[in-house]
Amino acid sequence: MDLVRDDREQWLKQYYFLRAAFSVAWVVAAFAVAPSSAAIGGALLVLYPAWDAAANFVDALRSGGLTQNRTQALNVVVSLATTIAVIVALQTSMNWVLGVFGAWAILSGLLQLGTAIRRWKSFGAQWAMVLSGGQSALAGGFFIVQALTPAVPSIANVAGYAGVGAIYFFVSAVWLTVSDWRRRAMRMQQG
Repeated sequence: MDLVRDDREQWLKQYYFLRAAFSVAWVVAAFAVAPSSAAIGGALLVLYPAWDAAANFVDALRSGGLTQNRTQALNVVVSLATTIAVIVALQTSMNWVLGVFGAWAILSGLLQLGTAIRRWKSFGAQWAMVLSGGQSALAGGFFIVQALTPAVPSIANVAGYAGVGAIYFFVSAVWLTVSDWRRRAMRMQQG
């Protein structure tokens, strides 16, 4: 039983580090490349929820399967639907795109919150993911309000959100790593 738990915890650390790295790379691309090319900016906006769908799918499979991880399975569906909605919204306006991101941030944030609460029982160290899910839902509401204003948003609106998400994933990965080190040190002292 401990081997399965250790394997899943090791996976979570890697997963959180990977999610943080992707988000940082996405933010860098959003600020460095996207302003000079609407096509690249649009591709990045489509890529972000598509990546989230893929990441949640793989994580759910590695963490016991989709049936044991219903919040993640639902998050896969929500993120795939968002990917399609972003493609459609890009044909209309950035206000629509930001509105789609707002709805997605609310739904995926609440689903992430549910996943973190469930995982807390098994792994602890999920407080940053709980905060991330709650913050995502709040940011989503803010995106929707921004989308309803006459000001035209840009990819920078979403990049700030992604940057904060990177921090939460990184903190979770580090927290799990430190917890693992402590647990191993205690095992060595005891035996």
